[in-house]
Amino acid sequence: MVFSYGRVLTAACALMGTAAAVTTLEVDGKDFVNSETKERFQIIGVDYQPGGQSAFNGKQDPLSQPDACLRDATLMQQLGVNTIRVYNIEPTLDHNECASIFNAAGIYMILDVNSPYSTGSLNRAEPWNSYNAGYYKQVFGVIEAFKAFDNVLGFFAGNEVINEDATWSAPAYVRAVVRDMKEYIKNNVDRTIPVGYSAADIRDILMDTAAYFECNLSNSTESTLDFFGLNSYSWCGDASYTSSGYNVLTEDFSNATLPVFFSEYGCNEVKPRTFTEVQALYGEDMTQAFSGGLVYEWTEEDNEYGLVNINSSSVVTTLVDFDNLKKQFAKIDMDRIQTANKTQTSAEAPNCAASLITSGSFYNAWDLPEAPSKVSDYIKSGLPDAPTGSVVSVTSTTLSQTVYDYTGAKITGLAFKVLSDGESAGPSGTSSSSSSTATSSSTKNAAMVNSAPVALGGISGFFMLLASLM
Repeated sequence: MVFSYGRVLTAACALMGTAAAVTTLEVDGKDFVNSETKERFQIIGVDYQPGGQSAFNGKQDPLSQPDACLRDATLMQQLGVNTIRVYNIEPTLDHNECASIFNAAGIYMILDVNSPYSTGSLNRAEPWNSYNAGYYKQVFGVIEAFKAFDNVLGFFAGNEVINEDATWSAPAYVRAVVRDMKEYIKNNVDRTIPVGYSAADIRDILMDTAAYFECNLSNSTESTLDFFGLNSYSWCGDASYTSSGYNVLTEDFSNATLPVFFSEYGCNEVKPRTFTEVQALYGEDMTQAFSGGLVYEWTEEDNEYGLVNINSSSVVTTLVDFDNLKKQFAKIDMDRIQTANKTQTSAEAPNCAASLITSGSFYNAWDLPEAPSKVSDYIKSGLPDAPTGSVVSVTSTTLSQTVYDYTGAKITGLAFKVLSDGESAGPSGTSSSSSSTATSSSTKNAAMVNSAPVALGGISGFFMLLASLM
């Protein structure tokens, strides 16, 4: 055949730009760790749902608006965030640009698979009525939409499903969803993505909930949680490690065998928030029990928990809470919290037994419902016609919005930073890296738009491509 060096070089250059900024994370005992270096990863994050639940209408969600994602990722880099949690996602929308922006920023994502729609979540009062194929189009649809992105840290199978209003058959249905998600990922995704649950801080049932999801069920090993989130607002104002009850939580979760973190924190009963709990959460006492946390929440809504205020599509204000949190994040000893501990990674979950549950509230929770037949088909062969995402180029790094701080002063010099391979974002502009070899950031996070990523790079990838075209 006729050999065209120029054609091959052009194709090779296009393919060699598909590398991702972050390295995938995995669960090792009670830690999240970098899959390459095995360095411990602590979540320094925020909950991300601009507009609140009322803004979710099926036509847009927080990860379908690239201009907003670029704006927020840029400000998050200034704050020192390395992880976001997104609650409501419409799986049929295009999320490629937003997911790629956060990936390029070095920010991981934990994604809830449920939606506010009646067909998009389990009914805690009558879970058997909502546990069906229609519900799983939402659940598996989210997995399909995001499975290609290395910065997906994990999926939440449920949020506060188990509370005082739940029937005590609800735990078994939530655990069945965990099982079904993990089996779907095993069969339809080319890497393991952890699955967790986010619990309310209801002390009467908290430890029973944790023990129930943590243990290994002999007839359903896939249903064991990979991580456990806790929504806790017990530290308010100028509290302390003991007055807030953080000492009790630390003792309660000290023997956990999976990563545990605060999936929501940041009480606003005292304003402005000073976030003194950050030093406790990332201090020596708590980091052996917890893997960090996510502050509630990014944007100012009616409940007044915001770090930034979206004044309009072109104007943003960082609130005093933003500055206070940034100062606290900057004090975190990153070297210490990233150091792996063998006692952490050697933890193993116990086998399930009725004796683990002290309150007797989890009625008949050991008998999980079987997946409906159509859901079993999805698990085996994938969700039909589900849009599957792919990494795309981050071509714009300049904010179109004007940003002011809480005093009214204009913030200048803001620019989105595309991180190098293996890096993740961190406080005070620092970043952690999984590789000692740095390459030009201009080639990072690029991908061919409307094309699946191709894992070819370097000299060997070039010659593999060359051989395929000759």
